[in-house]
Amino acid sequence: MQRTILDLWVGAFVVAGIAALVILAFKVGNMSTYNASHTYRLNAYFTNVGGLKPNASVRSAGVLVGRVGSITLDTERYEAKVAIDIDQRYRFPADTFANILTSGLIGEQYIGLLPGGDDEMLAEGGQFKKTQSAMVLEDLIGKFMVNQADSKK
Repeated sequence: MQRTILDLWVGAFVVAGIAALVILAFKVGNMSTYNASHTYRLNAYFTNVGGLKPNASVRSAGVLVGRVGSITLDTERYEAKVAIDIDQRYRFPADTFANILTSGLIGEQYIGLLPGGDDEMLAEGGQFKKTQSAMVLEDLIGKFMVNQADSKK
């Protein structure tokens, strides 16, 4: 009888461990509880999206307000068109800045929204007029090296 109780506790511990690993995988994979059914779509154009990926976070003041829906190349403008799904609870002014940011030095990239002061709000299908593309580390290093070479002349 005591062996059965021990086996039961070991089984419960194993199930709890597997559940913890599944929850951790969802958190690390950016699949945390986000309800995509109550969203509206906005668009933003960037000259360079860097390593931004679909389903990346969209944050304002550090709060998750949406996800990146899709990233495509607009062949008329030759810029990346990023479709952003914003939770309906959040509304942003028409002059909101959309910036591609990086969490940490080499962390994942996400879109940061910096609201403006306009009275008009962005609606379904609206477009961010002010954007800032991703900072590419190789470009920054290249500019630094050119500046160093110029300063020695």
